[in-house]
This record gives sequence, C-alpha cells and structure tokens, in this order.
Amino acid sequence: MSDPGPIRVGMLGLGNVGAGVAAVLFNKSEQLADSVGRGIQLRRALVRDPARSRPIAPPPGVLTTDPQQIVAADDIDVVIELLGGLSPARELIEASIANGKHVVTANKEVMAHHGAELLAQAAERGVDLYFEASVGAGIPLIGPFRQNLTANQFSAVEAIINGTTNYILTRMAAEGSDYGAVLSDAQRLGYAEPDPANDIEGHDAAYKLAVLATLAFGVEVRPESIYREGIAGLAAADFKAAADLGYGIKLLAIARLRDGAVEARVHPTMIPRGCLLCQVGGVENAVRIQGDLIGNATFVGRGAGPEPTASVADLIDLSHNLALGAHARVPLRVGASCSFRPIEQVRSRYYLRLWVKDQPGVLARIGSVFGAHQVSIAAVTQKETDDDASLAELVIVTHQAVERDMQAAVNEAGALDITDRVANLIRIEDIP
Repeated sequence: MSDPGPIRVGMLGLGNVGAGVAAVLFNKSEQLADSVGRGIQLRRALVRDPARSRPIAPPPGVLTTDPQQIVAADDIDVVIELLGGLSPARELIEASIANGKHVVTANKEVMAHHGAELLAQAAERGVDLYFEASVGAGIPLIGPFRQNLTANQFSAVEAIINGTTNYILTRMAAEGSDYGAVLSDAQRLGYAEPDPANDIEGHDAAYKLAVLATLAFGVEVRPESIYREGIAGLAAADFKAAADLGYGIKLLAIARLRDGAVEARVHPTMIPRGCLLCQVGGVENAVRIQGDLIGNATFVGRGAGPEPTASVADLIDLSHNLALGAHARVPLRVGASCSFRPIEQVRSRYYLRLWVKDQPGVLARIGSVFGAHQVSIAAVTQKETDDDASLAELVIVTHQAVERDMQAAVNEAGALDITDRVANLIRIEDIP
C-alpha cells in the first residue's frame, strides 16, 4: 500500500493560541505520527507581518499574508481558523469548506451566529467541521454532545463559561474587594483583555451559550435570542449579603427548554454555596447539563488563558479519522425554529438591595408595593449605616415571581419618597 503522506495543515492566524498549536506540531511530530498513523505537517500559516518576532520559528515558506494560499491551496487538507471575530473568519471558513477542506475553529462568535449553516455546508461537501475550542477551552463539551450523549433529550444547560468574570467574582467574594481593583489585577495577569467589555458585559458567555443550547436542544439559538447582563454593577456589599444568605454570586449562563420554548439568559446569579457550580473558582469553567438518560452531569475545567489544548485535540481527532478514511462526527441536525421565552416572562426568586429612610412604616409601604405586583417577600433584613444615620439598607429576598412583575415592583418602590436609591437586583437560582 502506498504511503498517503502527512496530513497537511494550514493555519489562519498565528497569535498566542496559534503559536501554541504550531509548537505542538513542531515539537511533538513523531509522537503525533505514532498516535495518528500519519504525520501532521504545518504547511502554511497566515500572518499580518512575516518579519515579526515570534515564540516559534516556522521553516521558510510557511508564513504567508495571502489567505488564498491556505483556503484554496491543493496542498492543504485541514484549515485551522484562529482569527477570531465574525469577518473575515466566517468567509474564510466557508471558502475552506467549499474547497473541500476540513476545518478546525476556536471561533465562538462565528459558531454562535452561523454554526448551524456552516455545519450544514460541511456535511453537504463531505468534510468535517470541528469546534471544541469555541466553548469550553480545555473542557471536552462539543464531542460528548455530538456523539456520546446524542440519545439524550436535554432540558437544561447551566454554566459558568467565562474564565475572566469567574476570576473577578471569585476574588470579590473571597476578599471583599471592589470590582475595579480586581479587574485591574485580572488585566495585569492576562486573564482580562485591555478592553474587557466582551467578557464583563456577558457577550463571550452568550456566544458560548448559543453554541451549547443549539447542540443540546437541536434548534438554532443565536446570541440575539439570549438576554444578557454583565457584572460591572456588582458591589462588595452584594457578596457579603449573598454569603449571609448562604449563596455565592456567579455570571451564570442558563438555557432551558420548557413547553417547546427556549429560555436563554446570561446574568449575575445567586446560587447556593453548597452546589458544585458555586464552588468552581478562579478561571475555571463548569457546565451542568440535564438529560433524560444521563440525569445531571457537570463538566469542569480551565476556562481562560492561551492554551491550545482544545484545538490540538480537535486536530488529532480529525487526523485519526483522515488516517482511517472515516468521518466520526454525527451531523448536527437543527430542527424547525422554536419560540423563545423573553426575560419578562421568566420566573425566578430575587435578591434586592436598596437604601431607604430609617423611619417607621417603611417596610409596610415597600411590602404593599410588592404585594400589589404579585411579588411575595420571603425575607427582609434591615441594616443601619454609619455614614448616614437617616438611611437604612434593606435586603429583600422574594419567593418565585415573574420578571415583569418584579421589575414593576422595583421601579415603583424605587420611586417612593422613602427610597433613597435601588442598589442592585440579582436573580436567584436554587441549583442543587
């Protein structure tokens, strides 16, 4: 039998993650060849400036500034896309697929907005599209959803899927630190970008939740269907109050399928301190899924940093298939569009912290407003303040209520002449 030769790889992007992938291909070439059954050779890598100093030194002829030398080249079998962002990444992935090349991508934004159509294009062209690195960094999530767990009917995904925000919230909870100070530390340590908006405003988590929910429910869930709040409004007082109540605060990504409608949201959430999700700290990620066969299962692993683990794992998995002349991925079948439950219709318990005048009758007036909006109060704590003896801090915890009713109650209570200001409103999820 003739030697089929090495699997020829082209990379779109050679930044931190790309350099890590390239280093593995160069430094572990013999080990990979023994494992896969064929060599894996980096033929070409797209860069902006070939003269720039890099932590790796590719052989002559590898670096190029022309993406067509990768996506349309006859001597490339697999394209690894590591550019990030929607464009030109999406167009180059489409071109690669159209030219009969298998694709590995870490691009959560592209997969969140266009994953279903790209997977359909790949299936039609007879190539594979791998995207494990787009969601959980080093946590294997996509593979289990598409292969091991396909017999399940999933009802919920609850996840901590942004390492930057989890690091910040873990520090704030442990130290009683202010948000701004911890964010600065996260930026200094490389856990947060110089412009951290994508992480702290919940965009990154929404992209990842869109991918996971699409896989879990078999319907296309796009980021625009996901309600989103960031973490910038959280204060040390909220973490102290949460701890007193037996909760921690996490940026939680939640997708649930109920009565044929998808409820998808990303926001700060109080969850019981004893649950596994609450105990996931630092830059770690965790994804909890509920299926009719598997029950509840939680995946935990590192979720921030430049490690190329997931992209390399995808490439090795794909290379095994190519060496065997097989496809191992189950095609993603996305059903008809479903309805989405808007945040106004979601039911939850709530934590509310507000400042009111320290005088008789305040609790009765607040309670009357909440009752008029069908919101039942479960507990109230009142604290005096040393800064202003005329004011008191109220912490209110409610029973289950509809979001629309809760927002109306908070708006009316905030407008009362006895209310100085509403400090924060946080949803509570009693996850076991």
